[in-house]
Amino acid sequence: MEQHERTVRLIGPDALQKLQNSIVAVAGLGGVGGHCAEALARAGVGKLHLVDSDTVNITNLNRQFVATKHTLGWKKTDAMQERLSDVSDCVVTCSDAFITPETVSAALPENADFVVDAIDTLSGKLALVQFAFARGIPIICSMGAGNRLDPSRFSVKDVFETSGDPLARRMRQELRKLGVTALPVVVSDEPPHVEKGQTLIGSLAPVTASAGLCLAGYVIRELIGQK
Repeated sequence: MEQHERTVRLIGPDALQKLQNSIVAVAGLGGVGGHCAEALARAGVGKLHLVDSDTVNITNLNRQFVATKHTLGWKKTDAMQERLSDVSDCVVTCSDAFITPETVSAALPENADFVVDAIDTLSGKLALVQFAFARGIPIICSMGAGNRLDPSRFSVKDVFETSGDPLARRMRQELRKLGVTALPVVVSDEPPHVEKGQTLIGSLAPVTASAGLCLAGYVIRELIGQK
């Protein structure tokens, strides 16, 4: 309990117990999802289920928690599991699945208390939303964090109340087809910095970290019932 002394000071022992009894699934362990997962573990979430099909490569070093020179070539799930074991007592389970409508059910636990979407593909995000909604599991999704410079511009909004984010716009279009009328997302109000003809997405550690911490903060507040 000593490691959570400062957490208890802020939220109280009953709220900490709620976190320790919770199961959170985090899909995507990149610059956004990795920061989210670690923040949840450090806060006291009892069990994390991590989903990522990728391996650590040298281009991840500029922003991802899982990426060190030591972990180059590792599965991101293995790297994150090792890191979380060093900073918390969180029980970690993993899936190396690439999220699609066909793989999502096997990749995520049916008994999760919350789902965090920190993946890149639109089809995967929609699959996660459908999985969560069909089972009554709360979910929050990350919108675009690439090609931004200002980490202070992120906040939690309903996706249908966002503007200026190309990914959020595409999400709204597809969610309407599914009959979804509300979905919390972490989104930046900063226009993407994209040059004509640019194909490579730029990224900075403070920006992706900010998005991930916004995700984690929202999940924690929802789990303990403090808005």
